Amino acid sequence: MSVLSMIVLAAEEAKIALFFPAWVFPIIAAAAFVALGFVVWSFRDVANRHSQKTGGSAASGHTTDH
Repeated sequence: MSVLSMIVLAAEEAKIALFFPAWVFPIIAAAAFVALGFVVWSFRDVANRHSQKTGGSAASGHTTDH
């Protein structure tokens, strides 16, 4: 066996079987991003829901306490 054939055989990669076909992984990632986006969207405007706790002045930076 020549050195070149040994190098070629050593350089050949072993194929690893995936759990799913390759096109499924981007679908899973997209679904995860959509789910996380829904979570972020569901918490929109949370700070302004309880104006009695902030005195309604949280956005302006002024406080009513003296």
